[in-house]
Amino acid sequence: MSKVVIADFGTGNLHSVINAIEKVADAADVISTHNPQHIRNADRLVLPGQGAIGTWMNELQNDEIRMAVEFAVETKPVLGICLGLQALYADSEEDGGVEGLGFLSGHVRRFDDHLLDAGRRIKIPHMGWSKVNQITNHPLWDGIPQDTRFYFVHSYCAQADIQAEVSGITTYGMQFVCAAAKENLFAVQFHPEKSRQQGLRLLANFIDWNGAC
Repeated sequence: MSKVVIADFGTGNLHSVINAIEKVADAADVISTHNPQHIRNADRLVLPGQGAIGTWMNELQNDEIRMAVEFAVETKPVLGICLGLQALYADSEEDGGVEGLGFLSGHVRRFDDHLLDAGRRIKIPHMGWSKVNQITNHPLWDGIPQDTRFYFVHSYCAQADIQAEVSGITTYGMQFVCAAAKENLFAVQFHPEKSRQQGLRLLANFIDWNGAC
């Protein structure tokens, strides 16, 4: 039986993620934990999170947990969601500046308060449904039409240094990375677990994905 581990780093929304994964992976053993041995032994790892990235990264001050996460990111299919995408970059401006894991090249910045959308100043956080422009033909996009809307809740967004690592972009006053891909790693800024059938399709694609691009 395939073992899907959902990392619990104390940043909420785990029940929605667990329920969505269980819905598309009824034959899998799905658990939520911060136990480093379970993370290391997973067949697939999901890195979810919402809220403040400082709380998320504090959990990785534990060397065993951090090494387990780094091992998983280097060796097996991994899906990052929201903070799970932001933490994969070099750093974030949030919480006074937080160092990330550095698996993706780029930085996480706060939306500018003066950005405009359709001539009006944007509201922060970016909250609601926005179109996703797929710019790579990645297996996790299989069956999901171009410009499908996904659900977002965030005040910070990723800006990539390497275009080849960008798999999807969204515009909210500015363009930002809403999906990143590198080898066996795929991460999204939006919440597939809150994005109805299109989100479930992405999660199902992840469960079927062997980690190859």
